[in-house]
Amino acid sequence: MKKRRLGNSDLLVSEIGLGCMSLGTDKKKASEIVKSALDEGINYFDTADLYDFGMNEEIMGENLKPVRDQVYIATKVGNRWTENKDSWSWDPSGDYIKSAVKDSLMRLGTDYIDLYQLHGGTIEDNLDETIEAFEDLKKEGLIRYYGISSIRPNVIKEFVKKSELDSVMMQYSLLDRRPEEWMSLLEAKQVSIIARGPLAKGLLSEKMLEKANEEGYLDYSYNELKDLLPQLKDKLSDKKLNATALQYVLSNQGVASAVAGASSVQQLRENCQAANSSSLSYDELDVLKKLTKASKYTSHRE
Repeated sequence: MKKRRLGNSDLLVSEIGLGCMSLGTDKKKASEIVKSALDEGINYFDTADLYDFGMNEEIMGENLKPVRDQVYIATKVGNRWTENKDSWSWDPSGDYIKSAVKDSLMRLGTDYIDLYQLHGGTIEDNLDETIEAFEDLKKEGLIRYYGISSIRPNVIKEFVKKSELDSVMMQYSLLDRRPEEWMSLLEAKQVSIIARGPLAKGLLSEKMLEKANEEGYLDYSYNELKDLLPQLKDKLSDKKLNATALQYVLSNQGVASAVAGASSVQQLRENCQAANSSSLSYDELDVLKKLTKASKYTSHRE
């Protein structure tokens, strides 16, 4: 598995990362998927304290403990479960971040977190306080680097301007090309993109319309998807659709890793095979860009 540098850090992360949210709570099944990921050369594992009330972190900690010095663990902070655990609230305060990191470290069974990410963010947040908390955690050695997981351009812009973050995790795929609007800014600051959802909830896989519903997907209606998805496959007939989708995301050098979830070993291996397939040519990229929409973020609240 090829590696790419994450921002200005010394982390060389695998081009495909494992998004851990879809692992579930079956420890045996999750262990099989994580082991297969390691066998495939994946060294970047992305979880969050929110997933399964922290159990996801526990599962990842147990499975990665034997290879802790060979992998990079990323987790997230900012969402607090209510006492009844039926909903959560947003808390990016410095006090909460410094408290939550200790809980994550305990669940992960590690002394440090390689990449600690703010799990959201709004322009109304006290960003200076949030950034100061991350910087303090770096000085203490509890985290190595930090980033944000956000699709809000104004939040991203403020963090890039005010902090020393190394990454921004954002949804990015052939069906959601909005991040391309901001890639030049991030590349200029040497901030890497961690692309989540590169297969657009399975729409950009061989199952295609099996994963679609009448509501469509983002700017695409169901009828548009019905017309577009076969075209994306047929125009590059020698490639499987998931290979086309992953190679499109990875064609952007600002992307450090495409993080895909996997609910089975087979799905994981298919994603890794796709990532290791041949890169897209300029002509192929041009065809794909003409077929899809270059949407932009439009909400003033973002």
